Amino acid sequence: MKLLNDLFSTDYGLMSIIGIGFMICMAAFFVRMFLVKMNEPPQPNTATKALKGGGQNLPHPR
Repeated sequence: MKLLNDLFSTDYGLMSIIGIGFMICMAAFFVRMFLVKMNEPPQPNTATKALKGGGQNLPHPR
């Protein structure tokens, strides 16, 4: 009971709760973001297309 009293009534206990809560929210945000990004279809890469000769406006190498 003393531990809970210290956790909720002292400045270092409240900062611990805030820090733990922030880290849990940040972890949930990143898990959601990564899951959404993994399920997106791949986007065409214009830089790779230009290197393979798909770009018509590139100067001819000499």
